[in-house]
Amino acid sequence: MAAGAAEAAAAVVEVGSAGQFEELLRLRAKSLLVVHFWAPWAPQCAQMNSVMAELAKEHPQASFVKNSQKIDRLDGAHAPELTKKVQRHASSGSFSPSGREHPKEDLSLRLKKLTHAAPCMLFMKGTPQEPRCGFSKQMVEILNKHNIQFSSFDIFSDEEVRQGLKTYSNWPTYPQLYVSGELIGGLDIIKELEASKELDTICPKAPKLEERLKVLTNKASVMLFMKGNKQEAKCGFSRQILEILNSTGIEYETFDILEDEEVRQGLKAYSNWPTYPQLYVKGELVGGLDIVKELKENGELLPILKGEN
Repeated sequence: MAAGAAEAAAAVVEVGSAGQFEELLRLRAKSLLVVHFWAPWAPQCAQMNSVMAELAKEHPQASFVKNSQKIDRLDGAHAPELTKKVQRHASSGSFSPSGREHPKEDLSLRLKKLTHAAPCMLFMKGTPQEPRCGFSKQMVEILNKHNIQFSSFDIFSDEEVRQGLKTYSNWPTYPQLYVSGELIGGLDIIKELEASKELDTICPKAPKLEERLKVLTNKASVMLFMKGNKQEAKCGFSRQILEILNSTGIEYETFDILEDEEVRQGLKAYSNWPTYPQLYVKGELVGGLDIVKELKENGELLPILKGEN
């Protein structure tokens, strides 16, 4: 069964209980029945719709069911009545197994949105962390070497985008690099731009680490750099400092250093403080857990958090 989203409608008949659904499967036991529950508000369903349509073409002996329009209803476990409803709607041809009756977002519009999703967009095979082809790997290495800030899209995750972008950009291969929605080119073009030193002028640079840390420490009036987050501390020291801050009633934001190794190591040098957690007020380091404990015991913590000291 292909599951799209909760509370989505089932194709021919809205099935009111698990028992009725099992009965429907039993009725079609002599052939493969693939039911796709989907919802138009769930973006992941759009991709599955395309997959279902293609599979329906490749496997005509199987039944592929998808529909968001409720055309009938059956309350209670009444197998005979369910059988009648299914037979009636099946014979009337009231639904299309390919799901073509539901217009999807225009592909060109979708590709335009994707190519403009970030100032610099890389469409590649895999992800920057795990490239799945040599060309994509080389592209990522070049961009990283030049400290270029970019977002990426894994074309393996969406066949419609993979094929459609070739026509949209009139570029038949991957990876493809876009800046401000405009195609720059593939790996060979990027190599040429690198050799001519034009790459640095075309692509947006990632902020230098020191600038990034300054922005992060000033992201909120009170910023806590910790292992984990407000909802789930991932070390005892971080958990204790959360408890102290929560007891003050002061609003604060957190940054999980476990999710960004560059920040984790860089902040130690930036603040000249070797351990975590680290607490900042208006961009200035207050200290770690021991300092915060002392300030609380002395009655100084709350004024500092409020920016009075």
